[in-house]
Amino acid sequence: MIGSTLIIVLIIFAVYFRQYRLFLAIPIIGYGFAWVGHFVFEKNVPATFTYPLYSLMGDWVMWWQTITRQIKL
Repeated sequence: MIGSTLIIVLIIFAVYFRQYRLFLAIPIIGYGFAWVGHFVFEKNVPATFTYPLYSLMGDWVMWWQTITRQIKL
């Protein structure tokens, strides 16, 4: 949730200030929070390593469902 939200903020910031090099940080920010959560707190391996596109789509579906309160925090 944090990483996905920061990606949106980063994209808006990069486009507004024309700092397109910031796009290189998208994978680090997006996956960084998720991987820390999986490895440190949940003690499992994220699906990103096995199913990268499916994992990416699932992240955005879960983000949208959380924003629209279909999933409660």
